Amino acid sequence: MRTSSGIYVEIEIQDDLDHVWLLTQDLAFHERWDLRFSRIHYLPRSSSAEPQQFLYETRIGFGLNIVGTGESIGQRASAVGDIISSLKFASADPKSLICEGSGYWRYVPTKSGLRFLTWYDYRVRFGIAGRLADRLVFRPLMGWATARSFDRLRIWAETGRPTESTLAFSLIHAIARLSIGTIWIWHGLVPKPLYQHIDERTMLAQAGMPVGLLPWRSCSAR
Repeated sequence: MRTSSGIYVEIEIQDDLDHVWLLTQDLAFHERWDLRFSRIHYLPRSSSAEPQQFLYETRIGFGLNIVGTGESIGQRASAVGDIISSLKFASADPKSLICEGSGYWRYVPTKSGLRFLTWYDYRVRFGIAGRLADRLVFRPLMGWATARSFDRLRIWAETGRPTESTLAFSLIHAIARLSIGTIWIWHGLVPKPLYQHIDERTMLAQAGMPVGLLPWRSCSAR
């Protein structure tokens, strides 16, 4: 969900906290479900008490990439087991609309599993033009990508089905819906109003109904 004060997305996952923490904090898994990043690389740190710094990369097509930096830290938020992973990020890449931003992930155990939610916001470059592009295009796209990524994570956590197969099933589903819609429109228009097929008239005659019930008759039907 996109708001005027940032981007907020929440999802219910029927899985335990430890597994979701692994899928979200381990880079080998994170890269596979989060559509906002193509590659994430952790930088070395001297102790676990220090924030984890990282480099990220996002492919934007035509062989172009956007690179940036960030740091995150996860900590227990309450005695009941909530965890908050705070995040800061920035990009000096002139191709990046985002200049810098911050946010968090929150993990809230429930009776049926886990509430996983995020909030983040950022500043953009390029002045008025950048703010306009962000409001009209980029921010809605980021909100959609975040929500879609969370759903991919949920499916992976609950079913064990990796995100690669989820994408394939989504494409198959879209193609199937498009095909069914095309067939429905064809049969709704061509054999009836646009061109009265002999089978349509035969079915009406066998049912004891007048052929005049068809929307209109084509020249070939007279």
